[in-house]
Amino acid sequence: MARHAVVASTGSYLPDIRVSNDLLRERFAHLPDFVDRMEASTGIRCRWHAPEEWATSDLALPAARQALERAGIGPEDLDLIILGTDSPDYITPATSVVLQHKLGAVNAGTFDIGCACASFPTAAATAAGWIATNPGIRRVLVVGVYLMHKLADPGDPMTFFYGDGAGAAVLTASDRPGFLGAAAQAGGAFHKHWGIYSGGTFEPATVDSVQAGRTLVKMLERYPPEINHEGWPRLVRKLADGCGFGLGDIDFILFTQVRKPSIELVMADLGLPMEKTHTVMEDWGYTGSACIPMALDDALGKGRIRPGDRVVLVGSGVGYNQAACAFLMP
Repeated sequence: MARHAVVASTGSYLPDIRVSNDLLRERFAHLPDFVDRMEASTGIRCRWHAPEEWATSDLALPAARQALERAGIGPEDLDLIILGTDSPDYITPATSVVLQHKLGAVNAGTFDIGCACASFPTAAATAAGWIATNPGIRRVLVVGVYLMHKLADPGDPMTFFYGDGAGAAVLTASDRPGFLGAAAQAGGAFHKHWGIYSGGTFEPATVDSVQAGRTLVKMLERYPPEINHEGWPRLVRKLADGCGFGLGDIDFILFTQVRKPSIELVMADLGLPMEKTHTVMEDWGYTGSACIPMALDDALGKGRIRPGDRVVLVGSGVGYNQAACAFLMP
């Protein structure tokens, strides 16, 4: 009998500290009209930050618990935890193993997915593969989480983007179709554009690198907008062709929540109405690795997605990585 991965439940968590654009207008008063221009360009009006004493695993924990509660299972019922982030607790060990401990998922194996904001669709596709090919894997928790504001210089204007948050989904084994397929593409020539460039093996952290701010996240060179404007439609068509459905068969599609105008442009390219997508960056900011599961959970909670819908998730992260996957919703 064929084994399929289905989305049994979702969950999300938005922390409590509100950081409005008005607050950033005060912080960046020396950059006239900067925040106004960024708001118009992205649609972002607000973002939320976790307490400074929190680690990424602390942020992931309530989203994971909510997804488990909605699935009607306990932490001990999990067989595997896959966590996607590029703001980990540590360089090593994996943040997923810390979450496993805090959650009490004593029977679960774990690993991290580290392809930035493409991590959640990559992790969901990976979970589906584990379920399809391993009879002993029945329940997998997939988490996307982002705490990048703690790895950023508050005086860097690019902090305009960074909102903290977490999203999660429980995937379970079923004899009914759920996961349909995945596609990926990358452009490694852009790996030096935006990232954290000291603290790894390329440049281990030193007093000099810390004082110079090289252990913090930096945009060193602007990404061409074509990366998403052309890359997302190409990736969705690749996914649809590989899965054997047409673009018109997509009932709902979610993208990395970084710029609302980009989503509008791509939806037009795909010939899909804006009613078939959902955005959360306006009030939550750019929540990176967490934004797709958070948007998915929000859309489900608002009744935007119905049972039987073919849902596509499209993620795009620095490096750059892009990944997409498709599910039939139960």
